[in-house]
Amino acid sequence: VYERMNLMAKENKTLRVLNHLKQNRTITSWEAITQYRATRLSAIILNLKQQGHNIITEMEKGQDGVRYARYHFITGEPNADSNAPQ
Repeated sequence: VYERMNLMAKENKTLRVLNHLKQNRTITSWEAITQYRATRLSAIILNLKQQGHNIITEMEKGQDGVRYARYHFITGEPNADSNAPQ
């Protein structure tokens, strides 16, 4: 029962992140944590890429000098070559 609930929660977060990307075009880890309680954004992004979604990663530097990733959703049909490195 708990495994099933865990899987459902994981799928929910993945769908929420995907919908966020479709609406806003970008997302950062901080946005994912504060808005969706998704603490493993890089794993969610990898999952979405493996599903064929075209998402690119851009490294940015905050005002405090700390680097972080901003993920960009590229519109269009899911990438047919979903295993290609990005």
